[in-house]
Amino acid sequence: MLLCVVAGAALSGGLYAARAQNQTVLEPTQVRHTAPYHVADTAPDATAYLPPPPVAGTARQQEDDTVFAQTRALQGSARWALAQADAVEHIPAMLKGFSCAAGFVLDADKAPHLVALLHKVRQSEKADVKLAKDHWQRPRPFVGTHEAVCTEGDRWRLSSSGAYPSGHTTWGWSTALVLSELLPERSTALLQRGRVYGESRIICGVHWVSDVQEGYLVGAAEIATMHGDADFRADMEAARAELAILKAHGTQPDAQTCAIEEDAAHHSPLTPSP
Repeated sequence: MLLCVVAGAALSGGLYAARAQNQTVLEPTQVRHTAPYHVADTAPDATAYLPPPPVAGTARQQEDDTVFAQTRALQGSARWALAQADAVEHIPAMLKGFSCAAGFVLDADKAPHLVALLHKVRQSEKADVKLAKDHWQRPRPFVGTHEAVCTEGDRWRLSSSGAYPSGHTTWGWSTALVLSELLPERSTALLQRGRVYGESRIICGVHWVSDVQEGYLVGAAEIATMHGDADFRADMEAARAELAILKAHGTQPDAQTCAIEEDAAHHSPLTPSP
């Protein structure tokens, strides 16, 4: 497994730590539709379509254990700092994190339709993810250890929250899918960034590999189901028009930030050791 520490990690880590700590919470004050995009009778049930989480003695759990142990060596690196920044779930932070992949700055203040759409997507997914977490109640990898996690302030809260599947990964992959549909010419980079966003949870030490892998599947299931809702489709078109204007008059993302994200994409924590 390759454990890459980017050159200039101290500078880069400071850049990402500042981003993680200084995010302004700018959720939309008005959302056109307040009801979720799907309801109980149409929401996909992850407890039925996901396999159960790995158990001790299985190959999947062995992989989970190995990757958790190996990624602790990344503490203090630029990749660790990126994982800290990715842990910030607020929509402006999420859009900023996808700006390099989009090719222009996704400014939440200039994209109210997109922000409202993502806000509603997130609200629609929360109950489904919680149902699955509560069903399996899988402990997180750091529980019962003194191993470092990238968001120490969340250690106590997360220790009582189920690990399987990863809600952060579900949210990040859903965002990648939405943006890929809205910006199809950037779909490869956006999906790559969505994968990295999920892997940040592994680097953080707050999720097992299998939590993240199934989080991608939950995100895909959620967005697929939402496409059956007319409000979702209408909101997507409004966001598409908004992004076209923003792209035409947008600014370029920070080059150093983009380099760090690109490096992370090429050094997955799942890369086998030579």
